[in-house]
Parts: sequence; C-alpha cells; structure tokens
Amino acid sequence: MPFANYFDQSVRVANHARGGRSTRTFLSEGLWKPVADSMQAGDYVFIQFGHNDEAKEPQYAARYTSVPDYKTNLIKFITEARDRKAIPILVTPVSRRSFDKDGKAKETHVEYSAAVFEVGTQMNVPVIDLDKKSRELYQEMGPTRVKYLAMEVDSAEHPNYPRGQKDNTHFNEYGARRMAEIVLNDIKAQHISDLENRIVHGMNAPTVNPQVK
Repeated sequence: MPFANYFDQSVRVANHARGGRSTRTFLSEGLWKPVADSMQAGDYVFIQFGHNDEAKEPQYAARYTSVPDYKTNLIKFITEARDRKAIPILVTPVSRRSFDKDGKAKETHVEYSAAVFEVGTQMNVPVIDLDKKSRELYQEMGPTRVKYLAMEVDSAEHPNYPRGQKDNTHFNEYGARRMAEIVLNDIKAQHISDLENRIVHGMNAPTVNPQVK
C-alpha cells in the first residue's frame, strides 16, 4: 500500500493483489481477467507470486502450484500484458523472516525465486530481487529487531488488536514501507524505462495514466 506514495502525480497505482492467492488460484478465481482487461499501452505491471504457490502443507493444497506450472502462469501474465502493450516487471517473493541457530537469515524461496529469474531471462523481462534484498535487510536488523517490521503488537499497543497480534508473516506499515523502498531503489538501479524519473517522496494524488498494476 505505501508503494503509491513514492510517485509523482503522473502515476496512478492500481493494487489488484489478493491475500492467500497463488498464480493458479489468481487465474482460476478470475482475478487476473480484470487486471488484463484494464491494461492500457504504457502501463507497468508488477508481477509477484510465490509464497502461496510453494505451500505444500495439506491445508494449502488448493493453492499449491508446482514450479513448472508457476513458470507457465508467469509467462501467461507476461504475454497477455505485452499483448496489450503494457510493460511487465517480475518481482521475486519477499523473504520469509526466518533465522538459523547462528542468527543467519535463511533463504526461504530457493526454487520459486530461481524460477522467476529463469522466466525473466527467457522472456526478457526485468526482475527485481526482493527475496534477496529483503533477506539482506533482515540480516542487518537481526532476529530481535526484525520483529519491528511485522504485525507483532502487545495487547495494549493498538486499539484494533485488543488481544495483541503475533503475526510473523505480514508486515506492519513500517515494514511495508521498507519493502516498497527496496523495490523503488531497484527500479532506479536498473533504470527501468522512465518510471524511475517519477519516483518522489511524500504523498501523491491519483491521476491518469500511466498505471502501475
């Protein structure tokens, strides 16, 4: 959500993300169709999946997607975006916050992040490695301080969570801003088209094209 606040008024961000969806369920539930139908020439389409695709536990069987199918689905998103003259950008899944016994941040998306790079190379699409760079941030902060990025609050800290919240999967506002900044910095580092020139600090009012989906 904070991602939109870093662009100037020439950019409108359309957030089509849905929690708990894999590439497979995003397609099967019809969530991709309105994204594809609303694309216009010159729009940027940021594509990030992986957490739910790789969930092999029995309770998540409905969303699990094998690596080959994951790659096929990413290629479908890219192809349909390009058919509409939009500009696809791949983003590896943000790292899970997990450390080994020595306090080293674990690599948690080995197969799926590698698959993103394989598709990026095959389809000549820019790849932003949020997996690696978020893991580097976790390592810098360490196992104790990294919790300040997450939805972890005590019972007296926030009126929306009177019983407290111990969620080590999702980010709080600060954590979300740090992840957005990683993506934005990589847009600049890779000189992704003219989008880098539209990045500013502070709030922006939604206007017309180009869109970031």
